[in-house]
Amino acid sequence: MEFKTAEKRRARRLRAKLTAVAAALVGALTTLVGPLGTAPAGAVDTPQLAPSPGYWLVTDNGGIMSFGGVRLYGSATDLGAPVVGMASSGDARGYWMAASNGAVAALGDAPDLGSAAQLNLAQPIVGIAATPDGGGFWLVARDGGIFTFGDAVFYGSTGALRLNAPIVGMSATADGRGYRLVASDGGIFTFGDAVFQGSTGALRLNAPIVGMDGTPDGAGYWLVARDGGIFSFGDADFYGSTGSIRLNSPITAMSRVPGGHGYWLVARDGGVFSFGDAPFRGSAGGSPLLHPVVSLEEGPGYGTGTIATANEGLGPYPAGSTGYDISWPQCPGANYPGGHQIGIVGVNAGHAFSTNPCLGAEVAWAGPVHGLYINMNAPSGPSYSEGATGPAGACASGDASCWSYNYGFNAAMDSVATAQSQGVVSQQWWLDVETGNYWSTDTAANARVVQGALDALHGQGYTAGIYSTSYQYGVITGGAAFGAPVWAATGMAMSDPASWCNSSHAFNGGDVWLVQYGLNGFDGDYAC
Repeated sequence: MEFKTAEKRRARRLRAKLTAVAAALVGALTTLVGPLGTAPAGAVDTPQLAPSPGYWLVTDNGGIMSFGGVRLYGSATDLGAPVVGMASSGDARGYWMAASNGAVAALGDAPDLGSAAQLNLAQPIVGIAATPDGGGFWLVARDGGIFTFGDAVFYGSTGALRLNAPIVGMSATADGRGYRLVASDGGIFTFGDAVFQGSTGALRLNAPIVGMDGTPDGAGYWLVARDGGIFSFGDADFYGSTGSIRLNSPITAMSRVPGGHGYWLVARDGGVFSFGDAPFRGSAGGSPLLHPVVSLEEGPGYGTGTIATANEGLGPYPAGSTGYDISWPQCPGANYPGGHQIGIVGVNAGHAFSTNPCLGAEVAWAGPVHGLYINMNAPSGPSYSEGATGPAGACASGDASCWSYNYGFNAAMDSVATAQSQGVVSQQWWLDVETGNYWSTDTAANARVVQGALDALHGQGYTAGIYSTSYQYGVITGGAAFGAPVWAATGMAMSDPASWCNSSHAFNGGDVWLVQYGLNGFDGDYAC
């Protein structure tokens, strides 16, 4: 992560040029609209933008992947049965995960309200839905049996009925005073104040129904089939489907955006399909998952240009917290930096497929809540063969795209294996993309290296971001947009790193989560 001396000189020259340009722009703006910082007559304060929606993907072993800046609050890999779904708490700062045996894990600020794990279930649990205030949840079984927890009220069930097809999901009404159950044939069963708006129970479907979601006002709902076909009822609008697309893997779940003007579908392989105004925030499609994705849940993330609410912060870092990043240049560690809230450690010794000899000791310095970063570069030299095979296939000698993707993917997986071999685990990973390392003159191929590494990390359920500067990232990748979180390098000491927490220092379509700056002779970091 250390800038080379020549790189620093280039950065200083570039900053000098940018400063001169900025001064000229400020002068021009002052002439046009008056001194900066003075609002024109009649102007009003601009409110902070609301968080842009992101989502969690859930695998059947309880693994969690987050996209779009939604926070991770842990996984549930010890429920004793496959996970079948999740539900977000009222403020989205936590969630419940439910398994087919009725076990429920409460993570983040989701309260532990019990489970059905100790009951003698007639049929396995197939879904979970939370009350609007986050004070309770329902579990629904394959036969439509309902189990209530917290402030969730029982309004009825199909547990005593003979069903034509098994129940596969449920959706609560907007006020939480009712719910709908959906069967695999699209049959709808309503309870409480839930209104029946139609079903596909009498239709011959191309593929069975696998899930549903309701509109914000509760006056409509969507059903989704295994082939991604969408059926809309009531005030639910149709925004598109994958019903006519040949999918690599079947659809397993859907979730609407908060405003109800769009929705996401997720496939078993982690592929995500967005429709209406649902933003695509990334997926695990194309990554070799060890466990299938069974659910997608909407959560508050942060898209390009959005502003976090006060003290919320972006990603896993509390806003305004500070710390350091260290790696092989700090070996053997006689003088690690002092007190810190953020500690990030480099896995490699300056380039891909190498190992930081002080990794374990430096992670111990960083503390239990630490991040890791990987030195990235294009394939070259002895490690060039590392791109010959991988998820992109067995590459032809001249196929730079194939070689580059495999190389990036394999480099990331090598770093993950290196960390795990030393007992080092982290949810947050970063890719160090700097001009100081070797990169091809083919920016598209370089972008494939980055894409491969991101896909590898996402496939392991990790949150992955990119460390660079907007200039260096543009030189290397041509400005490829992945929407990944940004760790912005300033290359200098500064008294106000928060001033870099804006879109002018972002790149790749993501938001700035961290700012690196000189601090006490080390690389310091500030959380936006």
